[in-house]
Formats: sequence, C-alpha cells, structure tokens
Amino acid sequence: MSDWARRFSLDGRTALVTGASKGLGAKICDVFADAGADIVATARDMAGLEDTAATVKGHGRKCTVLAGELADVDDVRRIGREALEACGTIDILVNSAGLSHVESALDTTIEHWDHTFAVNVRAPFLLAQSLAPKMIAQRWGKIINISSQTGPLAIADHAAYAASKGALNSLTKSLTCEWARHNIQINAICPTVVMTPMGVRVWSDDKKSAPMLAHIPAGRFGEPVEIADLALYLASPASGFVNGAMMMIEGGYSSV
Repeated sequence: MSDWARRFSLDGRTALVTGASKGLGAKICDVFADAGADIVATARDMAGLEDTAATVKGHGRKCTVLAGELADVDDVRRIGREALEACGTIDILVNSAGLSHVESALDTTIEHWDHTFAVNVRAPFLLAQSLAPKMIAQRWGKIINISSQTGPLAIADHAAYAASKGALNSLTKSLTCEWARHNIQINAICPTVVMTPMGVRVWSDDKKSAPMLAHIPAGRFGEPVEIADLALYLASPASGFVNGAMMMIEGGYSSV
C-alpha cells in the first residue's frame, strides 16, 4: 500500500454509523467498508440495515446490525453498549441520523421541537459519551457529526432543525475542548441539500428548490457519495490535526 493510500485507509478500524439503513448513512457505510473498516450499522429499519450489511460484506468487511430508536434515551444507550460488547471498541462514530419537520416557526409544535432535538442533538451526545472512554483509553478516535449548512446559516421553515444543527455544531466544539488532548478528533460536516431520500422528498418541488439552487454557485444539490468521501477523510489518519471544524460542503452557498 502506498503512503497516501495508507493515510486514507481504515484498515483495522471499526465504525458505528447511525441512520445507516438508507441515504447518507448507508453510503458512508459503503465508502468506509471499501476503505477497510468493519461497520456497526444502526437505524430503525431492519430491512434497510440488512441491505447495508450486504453492501458492507460485499467489500469483505464485517457488519453488525443494531436496530433502535434514537429518540429513546434507553435505546441509544443500549446501542452504544451492544456495539462495544460486539466489537470490543468503536474507533469511529458517525452521527449521520437526522430528521427535519419542515414547517414555519409559528406552526412548530413542542412535540416536533423535542423530537428534532432528541434525534439530532441528544442521541449524538449520548453515543459519544458511551464510546469516548474506550477511545480515550486507546488514544485514538474519530467522531463525525453530520450537521447542516442551516447550523451556521439557517433557512426559513426549519426553525427546530436549524437550531438543533447549531447545537450540534456547538457540541462538536465543546467535546473537542475536552477530548482533543486524547488524540480524538471531533468534527462536523455541514452540507447543503443532499439528494438522499429525505432530500428528494423535501426538495423535489421545483417551486421550493429553485430559490435554493439559485443561491448555490455550483447550480446543483449534493450527492451522498460526496459527503461520504469527506467523512472518509475525517475518519482517516490523514485528518489527525483537524479538530472542532465545521466542514462546509455546499457548492459555494456561503460564498454568495
């Protein structure tokens, strides 16, 4: 293996990926397995997880499947515990699962607000809290939070979602302040719209998507593999000095 390939290799590493049954989470599992990682895939949809497991095993890697509900505190803690029991350690945590209730601020219910924060902020924190002690002990770990351009920039009709992603970005920096000294890199990826099943559902209406696309110099939305490739960099030894970063990947949206 060449030096550059070794710097981007995940050989010998195990990654836990949430939201792994479809979309961005499934693509991250695919890319990480191709780079040599074993995978712990978690989501609510067992059928989708089995599809992801088949993809991972197609790369010759192991895949442990854990179904669970990230809005439930006990389930999140169980996922962290069972992942460690199955694998011994988790070297890489990717908090990819997320949800959005697209509605005006005036129409946002407390149920939607709390649900959004439970999945988008509380679950990533609880999983990081569960897995970090092993990372600290081995002095190696990567935590990658899939955030959003709405964290620093915001858009209309996403009050709870944008607030949750802003909180996730702040959590990323707070954990960096505590754990970077243990050789754990914690970073966030902040994409624009990505054409996952959720992205297609929310942004397939031309009247809705046209103003957004007009604000993106690249003239298009992102593809899951483009986000997964950035996640691979952040999971690899090549990113060993990247700490607490908000990695914008949005076709130039923030440049306009």
